[in-house]
Amino acid sequence: MSLFSEVQSNVSLDKAFKSNTPFILSAQRPDSLSLAMAEPERWTSRGDGEVTLRMGESGFAAEPPLTVDQMFKTAVERFGSYTALGWKEGEQTKTMNYQEYYQACRTAAKSFLKLGLERYHGVGILGFNSAEWFISDIAAIMAGGFAVGIYTTNSPEACQYLAENCKANIIVVENHKQLQKILQDKLPHLKAIIQYKDALKEKRPNLYTWVEFMELGRDESNSQLDDIIATQKPNQCCTLIYTSGTTGQPKGVMLSHDNLTWTAFAVGRHVRLTEATKSQEIVVSYLPLSHIAAQMVDIWVTMKVGGATYFAQPDALKGSLVNTMREVRPTAFMGVPRVWEKMQEKMKSVGAKSSTVRRKVAVWAKGVGLKTNLTMARTPVNYRLAKKLVFRKVRKALGLDRCTKCYTGAAPITKDTLEFFLSLDIPVYELYGMSESTGPHTISLPNAFRLTSVGKLIPGCETKIHSPDQEGNGEICFWGRHVFMGYLNQADKTEDALDAEGWLHSGDLGKHDDNGFLFITGRIKELIITAGGENIPPVPIEDAVKEAVSLVSNAMLIGDKRKFLAMLLTIKCQVNGDTGAPEDELTPEAVELCRKLGSNATRVSEIAGGRDRVIHAAIQEGINRVNENATSNAQRIQKWIILDQDFSITGGELGPTMKLKRPVVMKMYKEQVEHFYKEVVTPSTPDNSLPPK
Repeated sequence: MSLFSEVQSNVSLDKAFKSNTPFILSAQRPDSLSLAMAEPERWTSRGDGEVTLRMGESGFAAEPPLTVDQMFKTAVERFGSYTALGWKEGEQTKTMNYQEYYQACRTAAKSFLKLGLERYHGVGILGFNSAEWFISDIAAIMAGGFAVGIYTTNSPEACQYLAENCKANIIVVENHKQLQKILQDKLPHLKAIIQYKDALKEKRPNLYTWVEFMELGRDESNSQLDDIIATQKPNQCCTLIYTSGTTGQPKGVMLSHDNLTWTAFAVGRHVRLTEATKSQEIVVSYLPLSHIAAQMVDIWVTMKVGGATYFAQPDALKGSLVNTMREVRPTAFMGVPRVWEKMQEKMKSVGAKSSTVRRKVAVWAKGVGLKTNLTMARTPVNYRLAKKLVFRKVRKALGLDRCTKCYTGAAPITKDTLEFFLSLDIPVYELYGMSESTGPHTISLPNAFRLTSVGKLIPGCETKIHSPDQEGNGEICFWGRHVFMGYLNQADKTEDALDAEGWLHSGDLGKHDDNGFLFITGRIKELIITAGGENIPPVPIEDAVKEAVSLVSNAMLIGDKRKFLAMLLTIKCQVNGDTGAPEDELTPEAVELCRKLGSNATRVSEIAGGRDRVIHAAIQEGINRVNENATSNAQRIQKWIILDQDFSITGGELGPTMKLKRPVVMKMYKEQVEHFYKEVVTPSTPDNSLPPK
C-alpha cells in the first residue's frame, strides 16, 4: 500500500478530549511589554508575538524575507518534478517529488485544521525521521501552528512537559511505544493523536492512523488554509526547538519563518550547494529531527536548493547507517562527533586485522593524505597513487564516494578524529552554532579551513568576543537574521540570552586568529574554577586523555571548587543493537589494544575500578604524558577512576547528539567523585596509587 493511499475515515473525535479554550487570534500584551502602535522589539516570549528582523542594507543580510510557504512554493515552481524525499519499504525504494510533497503538506495541514489545530498551538512530532515527520512539521506551520519535534529518547514526563508547554493540540507519534508516553496523562489542550507507523494496537476515538488522518483533509476546501497562509508573516514564530534541559526544564526556542528561510538561503549559498537544475544534492536523514542541526540540513537547506533527502533506518546509529550511505551515496553528509568517532573505531578495528602489507600501504597513504591536506598542496605522484590504492576504496566503503561536503557539529570533536579522516583524504568541516541561532553561525569551507577551528562567519552574520582576556578569549556573541525570537513564555530567560543591544550570548568561550578563524576554547558553565581560583576549560584536557589512551571512550574532568583535578573514565565497549545501551564486552579494537599491552581482558568488568594492573598502569602512563604538557600544576590530573560502564543516551549521561550532560554525570557518580577528595593529595602522595593486590 502506498504511504498516502486513500481510505474512508469513520473515526470521530472524542469530544471530552477536546480543549474548551476558545480560538483567540490575538491577546493584549502585559503592561510591561505594551508595544501598541510601536515597532516590534527584537525579541518576544509570546507565541503570537512578532519581532523586528535584523535586515542589512546589502549582501546576504538584505535578502527579502520569506515565509516557509513562500519558500516551499518557489521550490515547487523550480524543482517540481525532482525527487524531494526517498525511503525504503521493505526492499523497495519509494520516492516523492516536490509537487507531491507540497500537496501532501497542504492535505495534512487541512487535516490538522479539521482536527481543531488552533493558531499558535503546537503539533508535537515524536518519532524517527520519515516522510511523515517532514510533512507533519511543514503542515503544522502552514496551518498556523508550531512544529514541535520531541526526542524519541524522552521519558513520558519529558514528553508531557513539552506538550503542555507548547499547548499541543495534536501529537504525531511513530508507533505504539511512543504512543504510550502520550497516553499516560491527560493533556489539557490535546485533541487528537496520529500514529504514522505500524497498525494500531487499540482503537480510540481520538486516535488516527496516518492514512485516516490524511483522508480527513483530502476533500476539504482550500479556503481556510489559504486564508491562514495569507496572514502569516516572516517575523512570526513557526517552529519550537526545545533545548536538552541539562540544567533544568527544556526551554522552547522560538524560531520565525525568516529564521528558517533566511538561514537555509545563507547556508546553501555560503557552502556552494548546487541547485537541482544543475546537479541535485543528496543527503541522508538520520540525526534526531528535534535538533535544529538535523532540521536545517535535512528539511530547509535541502528544500532551498531542490535537493533530495533519503531516510535511514531507525537503527541507523546502531549500525545500519553505512548500508543506507552505500545505497544513497550522498553528496553532503552531516555527522555529530560520535558518528565520526564510531566510523574511526570501526575502520581501525578492520585495519588491525589486515595483512602486514596492507597495513603498511595504509600507513604510507595516510601519511601522504595528512601532509597534502594540511599543506593544501597535492604531491602529484604520491597523492594520486595513494588515492588509487586507498582513498577511493575507503570512500566507497563508507558510501562517501561522491560526497564533497562532510560536516561535523553539535558537540566538540577531537583533533585526533579530524586528523584521522584528513589522512584518508576526507576533510571533515566543523560548523558551530546553537538552537538559538537556527543552527550554524560559522562554517569551515574547503578554501577556508584550519584544523580544530569552527571556521568563519556565514555572510550576513556578525560575531563579537565579549570581555576578552589578554589572549583574546571571551564569550562568543552572535548577531544576524538567524538569531531566535526568544524563549516561549520565558521573558526572564530570554533577557539572560539577549543583551540590551540584541546580541545573543552563546555561553561559549572562544577567540579569533589573525585570519578571522574562530576557535572554541571552552564553555562558561563548564569552566572548572578550582579552589585556588584557576579557570580550567575541561574539554581540551579530556580530549588529550582520549588521544593519549586509545582504550578510553569517554572522559569527564572534575574539580570545580576543589583542590585538585580528577577524572571519570569509561572504556570502549560493545553497544546493544536494540537498546543502544553499553554492554560489558570490549570492542574488538579495545581487545586488540589490551593484548598489545599484555592484558587478556575482554570485558569492562575485568578492568573497571583498577582490577587489571597492566591496563591501570598503561592508563596512568598516558595521563602522565598529558600532565607533562599541562600549562600549570593546577591543570594536572591527580586522581582518576574507570567506571563500570560507558556513558550513553539510554543511561542519561549523553544528550541526543551525544553531548556530555555534566550535571547528570555528577549526580549519578556523586559517590565516586566524593571519594576522590576524601584524602588531600600532597606532593609526597603518588598521583594515583595502584590498587591493592
